[in-house]
Amino acid sequence: MQNKNMAYTSEVTYLGELRTEAVHLQSGNKIVTDAPKDNHGKGEAFSPTDLAATSLANCMLTVMGILAQKEGITQFNGAVAKVTKVMYAEPRRIGEIHVIITMPANNFTEKEKKMYENAAHTCPVAKSLHPDVKQVIEFNYSA
Repeated sequence: MQNKNMAYTSEVTYLGELRTEAVHLQSGNKIVTDAPKDNHGKGEAFSPTDLAATSLANCMLTVMGILAQKEGITQFNGAVAKVTKVMYAEPRRIGEIHVIITMPANNFTEKEKKMYENAAHTCPVAKSLHPDVKQVIEFNYSA
């Protein structure tokens, strides 16, 4: 039961044909999901499990961006994360999330690299995923 003093984060509506629309109540932004083709859907939008896997990369880049701001590093814009979700069967679930983060050219020191990598590995989503979900994270640094 929701605490009466707690505000809702989002509202999700089932639209039919295995599609949902989520509205972020503070901003009004919307996300549509669709079941994947391999699970009775059309695959025309992110699936719920795509969003879960992608949220890991979103969270990693966000906390790394917070670190960049805190450290006064202006060359963090343009960092890119590529995500691969691996589904397992019996029970059907996310088994692995692979994230490759490519950092912008900034001649990062070894100390800075460790700071960014630690921030990524300890982001709230990474710490919230079940330990059975294998997180394979790779960092690429340009010159």
